[in-house]
Amino acid sequence: MIRRYFRRHPIRTQRALEILPGFVSWSLILFPVWGSFIIPTAVAYYVIAFTVYWLYRSLTMSVLSVMAHFKIKASSEFDWITDLKTSLPEKWNSIHHIIVIPTYKEPIETLEKTLESLSKQSYPLKNIHIMLSFEEREGQDGQDKAKSLLKQFQKKFGHLWSTFHPDIHGEIKGKSSNTCWGAIQAKKFLVDEIGMDIKNITITSEDADARFHRHYFSNLTYEFLTVEKPFNTIWQGGIAFYNNIWDVPSPVRVMAAIFSITQMYILMRRDRLINFSTYSTSLKHVHDIGYWDTDVIPEDYRLFFKSYFAKKGDFQVNPIFLPIYADAAQAHGFWPTMINQYEQLKRWAWGVSDDAYIIRQFVLNDAPFWGKFIRVLKVVEDHFLWPVNWFAITVSATLPPLLNEEFSRTIIGKTLPQVTSTLLTISLISMVVIFVLDAINRPPHPNLKRSIFSYIKQPLEFVLLPVVGFFFSALPGIDAHTRLMLGKYIEYRVTEKV
Repeated sequence: MIRRYFRRHPIRTQRALEILPGFVSWSLILFPVWGSFIIPTAVAYYVIAFTVYWLYRSLTMSVLSVMAHFKIKASSEFDWITDLKTSLPEKWNSIHHIIVIPTYKEPIETLEKTLESLSKQSYPLKNIHIMLSFEEREGQDGQDKAKSLLKQFQKKFGHLWSTFHPDIHGEIKGKSSNTCWGAIQAKKFLVDEIGMDIKNITITSEDADARFHRHYFSNLTYEFLTVEKPFNTIWQGGIAFYNNIWDVPSPVRVMAAIFSITQMYILMRRDRLINFSTYSTSLKHVHDIGYWDTDVIPEDYRLFFKSYFAKKGDFQVNPIFLPIYADAAQAHGFWPTMINQYEQLKRWAWGVSDDAYIIRQFVLNDAPFWGKFIRVLKVVEDHFLWPVNWFAITVSATLPPLLNEEFSRTIIGKTLPQVTSTLLTISLISMVVIFVLDAINRPPHPNLKRSIFSYIKQPLEFVLLPVVGFFFSALPGIDAHTRLMLGKYIEYRVTEKV
């Protein structure tokens, strides 16, 4: 019955599902306000339940991020190329890797650093083929950058191509459409023209500022050759926003640290692990499903669920316990950097726009019910609660006794702030873990004469978290939800690059 309704009313159900996240998030944010006057006891139990939920997530992250840290350290020190040659002597160099780097107005210095990093891979460089996918609308600047980069790096890899993605009617300008264009061009060159076997080729979508660990493609090759279903898998490394960590202001540095450790933790959660930012899969797989969608902004989650439902649930993301270093948001000057960070997070929060597609496919697709239910539930939970978390754990507990004097005289009214405060204090263990892991994994300060004050200031930066959390989590989240709810769709905004 539900399937029939979804099929008969695709536009109506699409719009309803776009309204749903904003409706849920605003309802949960406002409930402690109006509920404190009418049903304060219900609000109290809601706050306690959310605090327990937050405590569970915090402690889980603490344990799993520590485990992930040790796995990454061990994997980083392991000699993957030697092991690959020894364990798979007849196959180890049969795999080729396409890397698509979608780029628009990236400084040439950033692209040079990215290509220089790729040239240090331990896997044979003749098996690595790079597609620099510029946007045609970048004009002569893009042409000049392409010529310069090809001149510097073309002889270092199996192939280094450049292509220029035109503005195509019906496409949304952004990473997804550009990656799709670059991937199709690379497949045409390597498979259609040269004749390589598509089954022996992986494809990686790499952000223009990303830098892989030198053994990444050796590790990826091993995983590709040994996994049971290589054409039903995406591989994800640990994204760490450390390239420019010492160059950005304290608020952005705090967010970069939290993002980096969270990405470390998520590698341990197979039920939550979805490809993000920079990742790899098989060329055969993306060709079979029609490549990246060109009418969306967030391309990573969309590619996973497009793959998951195309393979009827027989699809997974496997972790690669190696770091992939990326840039934290940065611009010229403090306030432009703050705006950059906000816009980046609003774009990430816009991933909620995929939920309409995901829920629709959940209803219509024949993948095994419980498998798709868990997958969709975890994504909906993360997306719907993105703007809610900050409000629920910082201000909600104070509202019932503050707004309802009669309720403040009850036992639960008097104890609510103390109970929630105790639970949230325990959850601060996760912040200690984040600080310690960040301090261990963060690259050393480039200034060899680092002052004692800078060492003292580093942990103190986390005191900014309540304020930073509002401006760089709750606000961009509710911004994205509200825009989607009102049908005010955002465009892919290219932020200033340094």
